[in-house]
Amino acid sequence: MNSPAEPTDDRRPGPAPALPLSGADDRSAVTGKRRIAFAAYADEERMPGLLVLLRSLALADPAVCEDFLLLHPGLPDSALDAARRLHPRLVPRTAESRLDVFRATGYDTVIALGPGMVVLRSLRPLLSLRFGVAAVPQPAPGGGRTVRDEGLLVIQRQDVTDDLLDTLARGGEDVVDRALTRAGILEALGAPYDFPAGRLYDGIPVPDSTVVLHLGEDPAPGTPAHEARARFELDDAAFRAAYCALPGTTHPEMLLHCALPFPEEGRAPVDLVRRVAEVHRQQGRYEEAVALLTAAVADRPDLPRCQETLGVSLMALSRYEEAEAHLLLATVSPDFAARAYGQLARLAWLLGRTEDAAAYAREGLDADPTDGNCHAWYVRTRSATAPDEGPADEQLAHVALFADGQENAGDKVLPEAVRMCFGPDTGPARWHERSVHRLVDGPALEELNARRGIVVGGGGLFLPDTAPNSNSGWQWNIPDDVLVRITAPLAVFAVGYNVFDGQRYRRERFAESLRALVAKSAFFGLRNHGSVDRVRELLPEELRDRVRYQPCPTTVARHLDPGLDDGVSRDDTVLVNCAYDRAGLRFGHDYGHFLAETAAAVRAVGERAEVRYAAHMPADEKFVHDLRREHGIALPVEPLYLFSNDRIRELYRRTRLVIGMRGHAGMIPFGCGTPVISLVSHPKLAYFLADIDRPDWGVSVHDRALGARLAERAAAVLDDHGAAVADVHGRQEHLWSVTRANLAELRDVFGLPDPAPRGTRVPGPRAAEPARGLHLPDTRTK
Repeated sequence: MNSPAEPTDDRRPGPAPALPLSGADDRSAVTGKRRIAFAAYADEERMPGLLVLLRSLALADPAVCEDFLLLHPGLPDSALDAARRLHPRLVPRTAESRLDVFRATGYDTVIALGPGMVVLRSLRPLLSLRFGVAAVPQPAPGGGRTVRDEGLLVIQRQDVTDDLLDTLARGGEDVVDRALTRAGILEALGAPYDFPAGRLYDGIPVPDSTVVLHLGEDPAPGTPAHEARARFELDDAAFRAAYCALPGTTHPEMLLHCALPFPEEGRAPVDLVRRVAEVHRQQGRYEEAVALLTAAVADRPDLPRCQETLGVSLMALSRYEEAEAHLLLATVSPDFAARAYGQLARLAWLLGRTEDAAAYAREGLDADPTDGNCHAWYVRTRSATAPDEGPADEQLAHVALFADGQENAGDKVLPEAVRMCFGPDTGPARWHERSVHRLVDGPALEELNARRGIVVGGGGLFLPDTAPNSNSGWQWNIPDDVLVRITAPLAVFAVGYNVFDGQRYRRERFAESLRALVAKSAFFGLRNHGSVDRVRELLPEELRDRVRYQPCPTTVARHLDPGLDDGVSRDDTVLVNCAYDRAGLRFGHDYGHFLAETAAAVRAVGERAEVRYAAHMPADEKFVHDLRREHGIALPVEPLYLFSNDRIRELYRRTRLVIGMRGHAGMIPFGCGTPVISLVSHPKLAYFLADIDRPDWGVSVHDRALGARLAERAAAVLDDHGAAVADVHGRQEHLWSVTRANLAELRDVFGLPDPAPRGTRVPGPRAAEPARGLHLPDTRTK
């Protein structure tokens, strides 16, 4: 049985709650991410009970805030105002009865409550249920047990059949019990999830384990049930204050809903102001964060934590001078000095002040020698010297994300793959490197214009919260007035629209910058058709046709590097990769399910081949630790973040199959001729598989049968490996054909010579050569 029998006291934090879909980027149809809602039916008479329910739901677990589906018989809109003041994600819906929770509501999982209930403990375990309809069977009057029509229900819409709906439509006594029994989909929950107050005879206290207390009628004054309900009979101001005062993690939407607007009289607590400002910052509302914190610290230089958050928010608004001043104020506190110095190092580096960046990083290490961020900035900047470049008019400028140290392995391989498209020489003689995050000011513009052309990409640069700036709203830190002064031919090459499913971002600045960029570009190619469609949505009609498809060059590596011999013998291994950045957006409430299902798949695949783990960055190794702790499975780790580009490609070329969650854990092995199965937690993976007409090579991390599907598909690849490799090669041909046509056009744009005739053996690019941006593994800490 997959339902929780009893609640436990295990308060370990689960995955971060998904952001509300209202105002967020919704691609759940692509990722398979579940849409979850609480629901209740209330008419005018039951509305007071509903308000008690809403308050208890928020206060019982302040970190959970899913949509709340309010079913009602057609109440006037004004009758719902009191409920709206208690919940930021109220979704009113006219319904005939409570049984409408079984019908199509637009949600995959619905947790049906009632106005006669109060929630006393977290309902989070119910959010992870995946099968059938879960309920608490109650004693029946004539003996036995029954699911009461008004009881708590956890409904998986996937399991609601037409036959079940027909049974419900016929109505009658105990219709829910009859419908679930006939359908055979009842999942029994433990009694604490729907505990009837009627069991509390003679003043018996409410059991501590009770999660949901079902009151039914109003309990008699003075009884334990009445006292339990009375805790939540608060006016709006008292409820808001109670929520904001709760310790621990709070849901960002509910915190904003309860904290704002701050009362005009008096002054809001500084810590609450900072928490609200931090929510604004994390959701990309930097102006609001700055406005709140500026007022809070106006006469309080002794608030280092606020100064740090204010400095980071100002940096996101590209107000660098002000940001630096506030971050320096944050360094006066020993508790925040290292963090603030790390941000100061990043700020100085963004502005091209490399020596200042190294000095700030060193001061951070003096404050805390263990600070990893300051160490990374110190290593990056302490001995940075300009490479010995060739003549500017013979170079292409390359604007990209250049990973170094122990950063993302995919971001190390990708820049080199882009350069390989334009010839075998990928070093500084032919390429002028410019980090996409560094501000393009007057001197930087002159450097770019001095080159014969500018290549921007590849990678998922259309992402708002990686090194945010208000100059463009995406990763290239270039103001519009500087962009229009570019005179060198400009090509945007294999860039991706990388917004996560459920991610919030403000499109206005990005859309304005995007229009200017497309208008300025001689070539504008995006790495999948999903990105093409998403970007075209943000452009005026006259610019949409300029957006075209250019596959990620990592997917055609066999055609770019003659050293990648298809005849290589393969190791009897299968590589697995997972990603944990923005885990709440990737997994929602399904991380436990994902881990258990992949554990089953790893065991099954392990009977056919050795399963090893490919970590693209250190944070990826969380999967290995969790798999060992929760399921007793230990996997050997291949730390790709320490490997050279050649070694990364060699590892992927020699394995038999890669099961990967990161985009480049699929694209790099595919480009090397290796079969892949994608763990879809981001739209970009599904977009790539759609481009190669192999959507069945992907499985959503939310799939109920994830483990079985992975094991089945892996077995099919391993059983007929030759055919699987041939299929990969065949899929590559179209990508290579598109890339060759685009490169022919770009050679004319940049005035480049024709490539060597196809089949000619030319020296392959060597990542081990000392070239900025094509980095060796960082062995300096070894």
